[in-house]
Amino acid sequence: MDAAAIRRALRRIAHEIIEANPDLASVVLAGIPSRGIEIAHRVASFVLDIAQTPIASGVIDIAMHRDDVGTRAELPIVRETRLPLPLERRTVIIVDDVLFTGRTIRAAMDAISSFGRPARIQLATLIDRGHRELPIRADYVGKNLPTSRSEKVRVRLEQTDNEPDAVWLIDA
Repeated sequence: MDAAAIRRALRRIAHEIIEANPDLASVVLAGIPSRGIEIAHRVASFVLDIAQTPIASGVIDIAMHRDDVGTRAELPIVRETRLPLPLERRTVIIVDDVLFTGRTIRAAMDAISSFGRPARIQLATLIDRGHRELPIRADYVGKNLPTSRSEKVRVRLEQTDNEPDAVWLIDA
């Protein structure tokens, strides 16, 4: 995907969020560091352009909620979680760049529960590459990209990577 394709995919996700959530004032986009944060900001901007309604966004850090935190050689980088509180009676949409096994999303749901109990949790992802290990499905997908386990999906965004927006499929 090039920058134009990413822009179209995120705009389509914004339209779908508007259609599925009539009360946009109760919606929070929670980006997972690092690219999920930028994707959440872009989707929020598209929602504002389309619906003329601002949508809240925040950051949900999952570092200490991962199920592999004790088995990694190095400690994870912990970032500050910033969510508009309270979460009760709100819809929290977790936003990430690539959905793969589902373990990152499970960690995000655990992290969110530390801050309250939202009315519902949804998931938006730029790329869904399959290979789920947990029963997790995205509500909003920019592009389904079937892959083999040996392939890698590389997402680059100008604001986070200082590279032009692009998505590549790489043989590992």
